[in-house]
Amino acid sequence: MAMAALRREGRRLLLSPTVPNPSPAAAAARSSVVPPPEMAPLGARSISTQVVRTRMKSVKNIQKITKAMKMVAASKLRAVQTRTENSRGLWQPFTALLGDAPSVDVKKNVIVTITSDKGLCGGINSTSVKVSRALHKLTSGPEKESKYVVLGEKGKVQLVRDSRNSIEMTVSELQKNPINYTQFNKFQIAVLADDILKNVEYDALRVIFNKFQSVISFKPTMVTILSPEVAEKESEAGGKVGDLDSYEIEGGETKAEILQNLAEFQFSCVLYNGALENACSELGARMSAMDSSSRNAGDMLDRLTLTYNRTRQASITTELIEIISGASALEG
Repeated sequence: MAMAALRREGRRLLLSPTVPNPSPAAAAARSSVVPPPEMAPLGARSISTQVVRTRMKSVKNIQKITKAMKMVAASKLRAVQTRTENSRGLWQPFTALLGDAPSVDVKKNVIVTITSDKGLCGGINSTSVKVSRALHKLTSGPEKESKYVVLGEKGKVQLVRDSRNSIEMTVSELQKNPINYTQFNKFQIAVLADDILKNVEYDALRVIFNKFQSVISFKPTMVTILSPEVAEKESEAGGKVGDLDSYEIEGGETKAEILQNLAEFQFSCVLYNGALENACSELGARMSAMDSSSRNAGDMLDRLTLTYNRTRQASITTELIEIISGASALEG
């Protein structure tokens, strides 16, 4: 109370326009302590603390948002992770039956790139796009054709910049609803796979996605699905495709019909697993990104608090010096 009263009294004496018979020393002290109005406008000392306080408030709000996003991603991750682990058993038998031939050389390649619709999840989408671009360069040539089928808005935005003419089909809002295989909704994987197979011509489908390993780790993965004609040729030529002749065919269906059914079912299973793996990797990457953002916001808040305290203390010290100097000048 006494310090506040002294501060108000000193300010009143210093800023008072009429002081009876001021001495030359008092006038000189007042002119040295109080600058002209054009050099230091009223309230100029409080601007810095006000700016820092506003910045601290915005950083606190951002920290609340990042913590909430981390909690939401963590709550969704557990359910998606269970479904992802269960879906791995769908397409792995096809690898044992038909083999995996990523290096097979064909004329018509279709690269199915699975990305997310939302950002703020680290470099998960950029990784898929980089792998897709590198694969597109390897499978392109004078007598070869390579096209994109892009799942996810983020992959579409990146690939459309330099490969607009190579994009055959795009699908967005894939993760707006829970990913299902046959349950009826707008984006059930079985219907989506059927649409892709009807709208594109291919000799090899190469599905690229991020395989979930842990919350902080994911691995870019490519799975190759060959067309029935190419699969039969590779099998007869003794390539990396499994030996289909060692299996007995029942039901009166031909080998070509069975290969056609297997290729379609394999692609839908791989697409289902890839969508779940990528969604799981996205949630894990978002958790890590939001955790890092929250910690960075905390560090920034500590630095801003220190700056605010220093600025406020400097302002108080300056005012005390002005009061003491003004009082001494008036007494002298």
